[in-house]
Amino acid sequence: MTGYEALRDRAAWIDLRARGLIRMTGEDRARLLHAMTTNHIQQLKPGDWCYTFFLNAQGRILADAYVLCRDEEILLDVEPERRVFVMEHLDKFIIADDVTLEDVTEQYALVGIEGAHSAAPDTFGLAVPGITATGASGVRVYVEAARRDELLAQLAAAGIPEADAAAVEAVRLENARPRYGVDVTEGYLVQETRLMHAVSFSKGCYLGQEIVERVRARANPHKYLTHLWIETETAPAPGTELKGGGASVGKITSAAYSPANGKVAALAYVQTAWTLAGKEMNCEGARAVVSERMVA
Repeated sequence: MTGYEALRDRAAWIDLRARGLIRMTGEDRARLLHAMTTNHIQQLKPGDWCYTFFLNAQGRILADAYVLCRDEEILLDVEPERRVFVMEHLDKFIIADDVTLEDVTEQYALVGIEGAHSAAPDTFGLAVPGITATGASGVRVYVEAARRDELLAQLAAAGIPEADAAAVEAVRLENARPRYGVDVTEGYLVQETRLMHAVSFSKGCYLGQEIVERVRARANPHKYLTHLWIETETAPAPGTELKGGGASVGKITSAAYSPANGKVAALAYVQTAWTLAGKEMNCEGARAVVSERMVA
Protein backbone atom coordinates (compact mmCIF):
# COMPACT_ATOMS: atom_id res chain seq x y z
CA MET A 1 0.00 0.00 0.00
CA THR A 2 2.01 2.95 -1.24
CA GLY A 3 1.21 6.16 0.64
CA TYR A 4 -1.02 4.50 3.26
CA GLU A 5 0.61 6.03 6.34
CA ALA A 6 0.85 9.45 4.70
CA LEU A 7 -2.82 9.32 3.73
CA ARG A 8 -3.81 8.44 7.31
CA ASP A 9 -1.42 10.59 9.31
CA ARG A 10 -0.13 13.42 7.13
CA ALA A 11 -1.15 14.06 3.52
CA ALA A 12 -1.02 12.22 0.21
CA TRP A 13 -2.34 12.89 -3.27
CA ILE A 14 -4.77 10.67 -5.16
CA ASP A 15 -5.02 10.35 -8.94
CA LEU A 16 -8.67 10.98 -9.86
CA ARG A 17 -8.28 11.47 -13.61
CA ALA A 18 -10.70 8.61 -14.30
CA ARG A 19 -13.65 10.46 -12.77
CA GLY A 20 -16.18 11.98 -15.15
CA LEU A 21 -16.72 15.73 -15.34
CA ILE A 22 -19.81 17.20 -17.00
CA ARG A 23 -20.37 20.92 -17.61
CA MET A 24 -23.90 22.34 -17.58
CA THR A 25 -24.52 25.82 -19.01
CA GLY A 26 -27.63 27.81 -19.93
CA GLU A 27 -30.19 29.78 -17.98
CA ASP A 28 -32.18 26.68 -16.94
CA ARG A 29 -29.26 24.55 -15.75
CA ALA A 30 -29.96 24.86 -12.01
CA ARG A 31 -33.71 24.42 -12.44
CA LEU A 32 -33.31 21.24 -14.48
CA LEU A 33 -30.74 19.68 -12.16
CA HIS A 34 -32.86 20.64 -9.14
CA ALA A 35 -35.78 18.66 -10.58
CA MET A 36 -33.58 15.65 -11.38
CA THR A 37 -31.67 15.16 -8.12
CA THR A 38 -32.27 14.77 -4.39
CA ASN A 39 -30.47 17.86 -3.07
CA HIS A 40 -31.31 21.57 -3.14
CA ILE A 41 -29.45 22.71 -6.23
CA GLN A 42 -31.21 26.05 -6.67
CA GLN A 43 -29.97 27.40 -3.36
CA LEU A 44 -26.32 26.95 -4.34
CA LYS A 45 -24.35 30.11 -4.95
CA PRO A 46 -21.10 30.41 -6.95
CA GLY A 47 -18.39 28.68 -4.92
CA ASP A 48 -20.84 26.30 -3.19
CA TRP A 49 -21.03 22.56 -3.73
CA CYS A 50 -23.21 19.67 -2.60
CA TYR A 51 -23.48 15.90 -2.84
CA THR A 52 -26.59 14.46 -4.50
CA PHE A 53 -28.27 11.38 -5.96
CA PHE A 54 -30.04 10.74 -9.24
CA LEU A 55 -33.05 8.46 -8.66
CA ASN A 56 -35.50 6.61 -10.85
CA ALA A 57 -39.28 6.80 -10.37
CA GLN A 58 -39.06 3.83 -7.96
CA GLY A 59 -36.66 5.74 -5.71
CA ARG A 60 -33.65 3.59 -6.59
CA ILE A 61 -30.24 5.27 -6.81
CA LEU A 62 -29.03 5.53 -10.41
CA ALA A 63 -25.89 7.60 -9.76
CA ASP A 64 -24.34 10.08 -7.37
CA ALA A 65 -22.54 13.34 -8.06
CA TYR A 66 -20.71 16.25 -6.52
CA VAL A 67 -22.32 19.43 -7.84
CA LEU A 68 -20.06 22.50 -8.09
CA CYS A 69 -21.77 25.84 -8.67
CA ARG A 70 -19.77 28.43 -10.61
CA ASP A 71 -20.64 31.84 -12.04
CA GLU A 72 -21.63 30.67 -15.52
CA GLU A 73 -21.78 26.90 -15.17
CA ILE A 74 -22.43 23.87 -13.02
CA LEU A 75 -19.85 21.07 -12.92
CA LEU A 76 -20.92 17.52 -12.14
CA ASP A 77 -18.16 15.30 -10.74
CA VAL A 78 -19.30 11.67 -11.21
CA GLU A 79 -18.01 8.11 -11.01
CA PRO A 80 -16.22 6.98 -14.20
CA GLU A 81 -18.77 4.26 -14.92
CA ARG A 82 -21.72 6.68 -14.67
CA ARG A 83 -20.40 9.54 -16.81
CA VAL A 84 -22.16 8.48 -20.02
CA PHE A 85 -25.31 7.48 -18.15
CA VAL A 86 -25.64 10.85 -16.38
CA MET A 87 -25.13 12.72 -19.66
CA GLU A 88 -27.82 10.65 -21.41
CA HIS A 89 -30.16 10.71 -18.41
CA LEU A 90 -30.12 14.51 -18.21
CA ASP A 91 -30.32 14.92 -21.97
CA LYS A 92 -33.60 12.96 -22.09
CA PHE A 93 -35.27 15.60 -19.92
CA ILE A 94 -34.05 18.65 -21.85
CA ILE A 95 -37.06 19.62 -23.92
CA ALA A 96 -37.57 23.37 -24.21
CA ASP A 97 -34.94 24.14 -21.57
CA ASP A 98 -31.97 26.42 -22.09
CA VAL A 99 -29.40 23.82 -20.99
CA THR A 100 -26.26 22.59 -22.72
CA LEU A 101 -24.33 19.53 -21.55
CA GLU A 102 -20.64 19.04 -22.31
CA ASP A 103 -18.33 16.21 -21.31
CA VAL A 104 -15.17 17.99 -20.16
CA THR A 105 -13.47 14.99 -18.56
CA GLU A 106 -10.47 15.19 -20.86
CA GLN A 107 -10.00 18.91 -20.24
CA TYR A 108 -9.29 18.49 -16.53
CA ALA A 109 -7.03 16.35 -14.36
CA LEU A 110 -8.63 15.77 -10.96
CA VAL A 111 -6.30 15.34 -8.01
CA GLY A 112 -7.33 14.69 -4.42
CA ILE A 113 -5.04 15.91 -1.62
CA GLU A 114 -6.18 14.12 1.51
CA GLY A 115 -5.03 13.35 5.03
CA ALA A 116 -4.89 14.81 8.51
CA HIS A 117 -2.62 17.68 7.42
CA SER A 118 -3.77 18.18 3.84
CA ALA A 119 -4.26 21.67 2.45
CA ALA A 120 -4.88 23.33 -0.87
CA PRO A 121 -1.59 24.10 -2.65
CA ASP A 122 -0.98 27.13 -4.82
CA THR A 123 -2.86 25.53 -7.70
CA PHE A 124 -3.65 26.35 -11.32
CA GLY A 125 -7.31 25.42 -11.12
CA LEU A 126 -10.35 25.09 -8.90
CA ALA A 127 -9.55 23.76 -5.40
CA VAL A 128 -12.60 22.59 -3.45
CA PRO A 129 -12.19 21.72 0.26
CA GLY A 130 -14.33 18.92 1.65
CA ILE A 131 -14.75 16.71 -1.42
CA THR A 132 -12.72 13.59 -0.65
CA ALA A 133 -12.48 9.98 -1.77
CA THR A 134 -11.48 8.59 1.63
CA GLY A 135 -13.55 10.55 4.12
CA ALA A 136 -10.40 12.12 5.55
CA SER A 137 -9.79 15.86 5.56
CA GLY A 138 -8.84 17.11 2.15
CA VAL A 139 -9.31 19.15 -0.98
CA ARG A 140 -10.10 18.17 -4.57
CA VAL A 141 -8.27 20.10 -7.26
CA TYR A 142 -9.74 20.52 -10.76
CA VAL A 143 -6.67 21.50 -12.71
CA GLU A 144 -6.32 21.93 -16.47
CA ALA A 145 -5.05 18.66 -17.91
CA ALA A 146 -2.06 20.39 -19.52
CA ARG A 147 -0.89 21.67 -16.11
CA ARG A 148 -1.22 18.43 -14.14
CA ASP A 149 2.54 17.79 -14.16
CA GLU A 150 3.15 21.24 -12.68
CA LEU A 151 0.78 20.48 -9.82
CA LEU A 152 2.39 17.09 -9.17
CA ALA A 153 5.84 18.71 -9.14
CA GLN A 154 4.57 21.18 -6.57
CA LEU A 155 3.24 18.33 -4.42
CA ALA A 156 6.52 16.42 -4.72
CA ALA A 157 8.45 19.51 -3.65
CA ALA A 158 6.19 19.76 -0.60
CA GLY A 159 6.96 16.13 0.30
CA ILE A 160 3.42 14.90 -0.43
CA PRO A 161 3.52 11.36 -1.88
CA GLU A 162 0.95 9.60 -4.04
CA ALA A 163 -1.41 7.10 -2.40
CA ASP A 164 -2.14 4.08 -4.55
CA ALA A 165 -5.56 2.44 -5.04
CA ALA A 166 -5.02 -0.09 -2.24
CA ALA A 167 -4.21 2.66 0.28
CA VAL A 168 -7.22 4.70 -0.79
CA GLU A 169 -9.49 1.67 -0.44
CA ALA A 170 -8.20 0.85 3.04
CA VAL A 171 -8.55 4.41 4.33
CA ARG A 172 -12.01 4.98 2.85
CA LEU A 173 -13.23 1.82 4.56
CA GLU A 174 -11.57 2.76 7.85
CA ASN A 175 -13.51 6.02 7.58
CA ALA A 176 -16.80 4.36 6.51
CA ARG A 177 -16.93 6.26 3.21
CA PRO A 178 -19.17 4.44 0.69
CA ARG A 179 -18.58 4.49 -3.05
CA TYR A 180 -21.24 4.42 -5.75
CA GLY A 181 -21.15 1.24 -7.82
CA VAL A 182 -19.69 -0.66 -4.87
CA ASP A 183 -21.60 0.12 -1.67
CA VAL A 184 -24.39 2.17 -3.20
CA THR A 185 -26.18 0.87 -6.29
CA GLU A 186 -29.55 0.84 -8.03
CA GLY A 187 -30.55 -1.99 -5.72
CA TYR A 188 -30.90 0.33 -2.71
CA LEU A 189 -33.11 3.12 -1.45
CA VAL A 190 -31.76 6.44 -0.19
CA GLN A 191 -32.48 5.87 3.51
CA GLU A 192 -30.83 2.45 3.45
CA THR A 193 -27.50 4.10 2.55
CA ARG A 194 -27.63 6.55 5.51
CA LEU A 195 -26.19 9.22 3.20
CA MET A 196 -28.88 11.72 4.09
CA HIS A 197 -26.65 14.73 3.45
CA ALA A 198 -27.42 13.98 -0.21
CA VAL A 199 -31.12 14.77 0.32
CA SER A 200 -33.14 17.94 0.91
CA PHE A 201 -36.60 17.52 2.41
CA SER A 202 -37.57 21.13 1.72
CA LYS A 203 -36.77 21.51 -1.98
CA GLY A 204 -40.02 20.49 -3.64
CA CYS A 205 -40.59 17.88 -6.33
CA TYR A 206 -37.91 15.77 -7.99
CA LEU A 207 -37.77 12.41 -9.73
CA GLY A 208 -38.16 9.64 -7.12
CA GLN A 209 -39.30 11.97 -4.33
CA GLU A 210 -42.54 10.10 -3.67
CA ILE A 211 -40.68 6.95 -2.62
CA VAL A 212 -38.15 8.87 -0.50
CA GLU A 213 -41.02 10.56 1.37
CA ARG A 214 -42.90 7.29 1.76
CA VAL A 215 -39.91 5.57 3.34
CA ARG A 216 -39.36 8.63 5.53
CA ALA A 217 -42.95 8.43 6.78
CA ARG A 218 -42.56 4.76 7.68
CA ALA A 219 -39.21 5.60 9.34
CA ASN A 220 -37.89 2.05 9.55
CA PRO A 221 -36.06 0.48 6.58
CA HIS A 222 -35.35 -3.21 6.98
CA LYS A 223 -31.59 -2.74 6.50
CA TYR A 224 -28.91 -0.06 6.66
CA LEU A 225 -25.41 0.38 5.30
CA THR A 226 -23.22 -0.26 8.34
CA HIS A 227 -19.53 -0.04 9.25
CA LEU A 228 -17.92 -3.17 10.70
CA TRP A 229 -14.60 -4.36 12.06
CA ILE A 230 -13.90 -7.99 11.23
CA GLU A 231 -11.25 -9.79 13.27
CA THR A 232 -9.29 -11.33 10.42
CA GLU A 233 -6.51 -10.30 8.07
CA THR A 234 -8.32 -11.59 4.97
CA ALA A 235 -10.93 -9.28 3.49
CA PRO A 236 -14.17 -11.13 2.63
CA ALA A 237 -15.47 -10.81 -0.91
CA PRO A 238 -18.45 -8.59 -1.73
CA GLY A 239 -21.66 -10.54 -1.16
CA THR A 240 -20.26 -12.55 1.75
CA GLU A 241 -23.02 -13.22 4.26
CA LEU A 242 -23.00 -12.10 7.87
CA LYS A 243 -24.58 -14.57 10.28
CA GLY A 244 -26.34 -13.80 13.53
CA GLY A 245 -28.53 -16.02 15.66
CA GLY A 246 -28.10 -18.83 13.16
CA ALA A 247 -29.49 -16.80 10.25
CA SER A 248 -28.22 -14.44 7.56
CA VAL A 249 -28.44 -10.86 8.84
CA GLY A 250 -26.43 -8.96 6.25
CA LYS A 251 -24.06 -8.92 3.27
CA ILE A 252 -20.66 -7.34 2.76
CA THR A 253 -20.40 -4.71 0.02
CA SER A 254 -16.68 -3.94 0.34
CA ALA A 255 -13.85 -4.76 2.72
CA ALA A 256 -10.11 -4.20 3.08
CA TYR A 257 -7.42 -5.04 5.61
CA SER A 258 -6.50 -2.10 7.86
CA PRO A 259 -2.81 -2.31 8.83
CA ALA A 260 -3.26 0.41 11.45
CA ASN A 261 -5.99 -1.56 13.21
CA GLY A 262 -4.77 -5.10 12.52
CA LYS A 263 -8.16 -6.24 11.21
CA VAL A 264 -10.53 -5.75 8.32
CA ALA A 265 -12.69 -2.66 7.87
CA ALA A 266 -15.89 -3.30 5.97
CA LEU A 267 -19.21 -1.88 4.84
CA ALA A 268 -22.29 -4.09 4.72
CA TYR A 269 -26.06 -3.87 4.49
CA VAL A 270 -27.24 -5.22 7.82
CA GLN A 271 -30.73 -5.92 9.13
CA THR A 272 -31.90 -3.02 11.29
CA ALA A 273 -31.98 -4.99 14.54
CA TRP A 274 -28.28 -5.83 14.12
CA THR A 275 -26.96 -2.32 13.41
CA LEU A 276 -26.37 -1.12 16.97
CA ALA A 277 -22.73 -0.32 17.83
CA GLY A 278 -21.10 -3.33 19.47
CA LYS A 279 -23.46 -5.87 17.93
CA GLU A 280 -21.56 -9.03 17.01
CA MET A 281 -21.97 -11.26 13.96
CA ASN A 282 -20.05 -14.03 12.26
CA CYS A 283 -18.31 -13.55 8.92
CA GLU A 284 -16.91 -16.78 7.52
CA GLY A 285 -15.84 -17.85 11.00
CA ALA A 286 -14.43 -14.46 12.03
CA ARG A 287 -15.97 -12.15 14.60
CA ALA A 288 -17.58 -9.07 13.02
CA VAL A 289 -18.51 -6.14 15.25
CA VAL A 290 -20.59 -3.08 14.36
CA SER A 291 -18.41 -0.02 14.94
CA GLU A 292 -19.39 3.33 16.40
CA ARG A 293 -18.37 5.07 13.17
CA MET A 294 -21.29 6.24 11.07
CA VAL A 295 -21.40 5.92 7.31
CA ALA A 296 -20.65 9.34 5.78
